[in-house]
Amino acid sequence: MTTFSEFGLHHQIVRALGDMGFEEASPIQDQTIPIALKGKDLIGQAQTGTGKTAAFGIPLLERVDVEEEHIQAVVLAPTRELAVQVAEEINRIAQYLDVRALPIYGGQDIDRQIRALKKRPQIIVATPGRFMDHMRRKTIRLQHIKMVVLDEADEMLNMGFIDDIKMILQEIPDERQTLLFSATMPKPIKEIAQKFMKEPAIVSIKPKEVTVPNIAQQYMEMPEKQKFDVLCRLLDIHSPELAIIFGRTKRRVDELSEALNKRGYAAEGLHGDLNQAKRDTVLRRFKEGTIEVLVATDVAARGLDISGVTHVYNFDIPQDSESYVHRIGRTGRAGKTGMAITFVTPREIDHLKMIEKVTNRKMERKPIPTRSEALEGQQRITIDKIMGIIEDGQYHTYKTLAEQLLDETDSVTLLSAALKLLTKEPDSTPVKLTEEAPLRMKKRKIEVDRKGDRGYSNRGSKGDQRNRRKPAGSGGMRSNRKKESSHTGNRYT
Repeated sequence: MTTFSEFGLHHQIVRALGDMGFEEASPIQDQTIPIALKGKDLIGQAQTGTGKTAAFGIPLLERVDVEEEHIQAVVLAPTRELAVQVAEEINRIAQYLDVRALPIYGGQDIDRQIRALKKRPQIIVATPGRFMDHMRRKTIRLQHIKMVVLDEADEMLNMGFIDDIKMILQEIPDERQTLLFSATMPKPIKEIAQKFMKEPAIVSIKPKEVTVPNIAQQYMEMPEKQKFDVLCRLLDIHSPELAIIFGRTKRRVDELSEALNKRGYAAEGLHGDLNQAKRDTVLRRFKEGTIEVLVATDVAARGLDISGVTHVYNFDIPQDSESYVHRIGRTGRAGKTGMAITFVTPREIDHLKMIEKVTNRKMERKPIPTRSEALEGQQRITIDKIMGIIEDGQYHTYKTLAEQLLDETDSVTLLSAALKLLTKEPDSTPVKLTEEAPLRMKKRKIEVDRKGDRGYSNRGSKGDQRNRRKPAGSGGMRSNRKKESSHTGNRYT
């Protein structure tokens, strides 16, 4: 694999990448950076977690003229969270350069964004709708833009941004470099490439080259009513550093996070009804490790790039293979191992088999853990903590007190009492979760159907989105607001 120093990059970029712990390029970076550095248009087909932000971020920084105080590059991203994360990563790579990336997204005060734009950032990372708002206000000038990146283009298509993207590309000067990154290449994305790109080079990184091999994929079959107790036992056994639990609906997320807190786990929920300030707080606390469990819907978790996630629990089976790959891709990143466990009810086994067939990966069936196994898991954690204190020598101030106690009680009894006190025993506090109807395997593909406002991720609306059936005989793609539903038996996102 190529090292970053071999690309002939600015030494301050190589220095920043070294500080970030990166020396060798990932497959997508290895193949795209040399092409992008030449100024050629490029299509990169790769899943999330492959390092594509650096794949386009490094060439952007190399080609920006630090002497020009104009917007020279634009990255369009589907969600607020992804826009913020892309800007943060570009700024980390640019930490020793006089270059700055500014995130622009809906839900944030536009006057605040206008003030930030007056500080003349060279790179804008934006959601399409808010970028259009600034275009109309003429608070973002397009004449000096020479590089455009479409990040997660298929996701922007799914969220209804395709017309905005076309309008933006029509307004940006033709003499530009365009980089398009997408996990899949549906027909509307191919049409954008044909219309707005000039003889693009195509780089495709197959899923088998992504981090999925680093993820242990398991499933457990159980009735719906047993799911929560099994989840708690698994959390006790695994003691994950950071875990994401996926639920099918906003109601499910709210009920799960509340129930987990009742049982003594530090958990918070993430879904489309949360305002931006609350979302930012939840994500910050999760990244910092203040909360150990994040409960999220599929749409709310789109674009999240959080390092250190060790476990993913699919409390509700995902609706399709794409959602499954997206969910489990939250763990097993940057060469680290991860674990993904999917809960499935007896009536959902066919749905699970369909996901296995499409992803070409068998999940290992695991037995439901017992209460005694959960207790053993917590006991093991307590013992590990005690041995860690001994290894670190952090016990000397307690030796006198221990000797006094040993004069009164035998050592086995004393240690047994200490272990009981320190061990988190399985909690059986009663909780009530609303049952969800099982997912049935779809006999035919369901089309996306939405119109109007394009979802919470950009316009600041409260609802997440929901796929609906395409009416029989209708042509093309209609657009209707997609919302997470609390009803059962529908298709959810």
